[in-house]
Amino acid sequence: MDLRKKSLHLLIFLSIFILIPLTIVNVYGHGVGSEIFPPVDLYEKQVSLEVSSSPNNPDESDDQQISISLIDFDSKITLRDVTFLIKSSRGEQFLFEKEFQSDNGFLVFNFISENTTTIQVQEENKENFFDSLLGLDNKIVNVNGPKLNEGGLYKFDISIITADDYSKKLDVPLTFNAGISIAQKSKHEINHPIFGPQIINVVTYYDEIKNFQYDVKSKEITFSMPFEWSVTNINQTSVIHEELVIPKTFGDLLVSGFSMYVNGIKLSDDIVTIDDFFSDGRVVHFIISQKELWNIYNHDTSQNRMNFLIKPNSDDIQLSSVTENGQFRVLVSWEPQNLQSNSKTTIYFDITDIFLKNRPIAVNYDFSITQNDKIIFKQSGFSSDSKENHNTAEFTIPDDVTGIVHLNFQNLGDNNLAKTSIPIIINPITHENNISIPKWIKNNAGWWADGQIDDDSFVQGIQYLIKEKIMEIPQTAQGSGSESNQIPSWIKNNAGWWADGQIDDETFVQGIQYLIQNRILHI
Repeated sequence: MDLRKKSLHLLIFLSIFILIPLTIVNVYGHGVGSEIFPPVDLYEKQVSLEVSSSPNNPDESDDQQISISLIDFDSKITLRDVTFLIKSSRGEQFLFEKEFQSDNGFLVFNFISENTTTIQVQEENKENFFDSLLGLDNKIVNVNGPKLNEGGLYKFDISIITADDYSKKLDVPLTFNAGISIAQKSKHEINHPIFGPQIINVVTYYDEIKNFQYDVKSKEITFSMPFEWSVTNINQTSVIHEELVIPKTFGDLLVSGFSMYVNGIKLSDDIVTIDDFFSDGRVVHFIISQKELWNIYNHDTSQNRMNFLIKPNSDDIQLSSVTENGQFRVLVSWEPQNLQSNSKTTIYFDITDIFLKNRPIAVNYDFSITQNDKIIFKQSGFSSDSKENHNTAEFTIPDDVTGIVHLNFQNLGDNNLAKTSIPIIINPITHENNISIPKWIKNNAGWWADGQIDDDSFVQGIQYLIKEKIMEIPQTAQGSGSESNQIPSWIKNNAGWWADGQIDDETFVQGIQYLIQNRILHI
């Protein structure tokens, strides 16, 4: 093999080795992926187009790098003197349409975020070690523009005008339509009436998501994403990968399983994987296969997007958490489902071994229930390795305990790193529509949100209206914690949105119930 072939073979091997196919991506990668097209005929040989992506200078920035190469399918060597006509877009944003020439059939695009209003495309030639041996230039194309580091779906309509000889144009250009997905992360703030401010991050490996919503009552997450429901696009899409990053302080979503619906079609539970191996959060992966895409397509072809609905996959309350050392998973449920102060309850739990495919195991444990570091209940024991016989803890909830408590599992197997904690709610807010609010109170809420009424005046006014039954809300137990006049900012924001008609009565009342449960508002 001559020097040129050896060098190019090594270059291709290295590029393939560090690239992961479009359908398999790292959890926290920057959208690494590639697409290799089936071979087509050109001058009595088979050629293929490869489009690959990787982070550009990952230690310094989130700018993206995408390479395009025309390759002899049999020898894996790039063709010479290739002219590419490329039209590119990111999501719905048009980027550029331009002709590029490459002596070695290889182009590298650097997508660089800059605070500009227009897209600028600049070509430059750079030499690397292999190219310097061969006397070849490496064609770099810098694409500068706003928000190009946000990831998303980069589309390339590619026409091959010349190959092996710049002076000889193809009678019929070779055309390829490529799509490379780069991870895009978005942050969504949720003001939960009990668990307080929470942040859910969504990582999408296909395209930008929009219209994110969380329903406190149903615990459902909804959002949408552009998607072309066509035979061609589905054939080119091996998987759709979406991730939810959920904090472990968000007790409502520490469930042991989730279900996903797309455009109203329930997908298989096999697409869901929950990763609890993080100290402060859990990552829920949804890997939608091409088979699932066809199923959705066959039910409805009228959509131009994916409408996602994600919710706990069972009506039974079962929470899940992994110990800090990653060895054990603890599954928890309880009876009755609505835990109330001054009532008897039974906590059911299983301790499973991660390395034994989550099989229940017999191991010693220390279990406690705490609120604000005060121990409400504790017991120690030896867990059951039976799948039928769950471990139990029976106790009466004190009448002065309400709000968030933590179920703590410690020293599993005499290992002080084998510990985890799961937050649950005592006296959860019911969502019965037992709400009656005079319309004129919205004016007061708006004035308070705008700073025309101070916190004390607003709280005292609401307190009076509830006591005099002018304003009715679902029954809410008064908390027993230390008194405080500190009102979370999210409650005032809710008041303003409610006054403007952006949220409903129930959502506003959840803030009032929070004030009652935390002894900011006394009834």
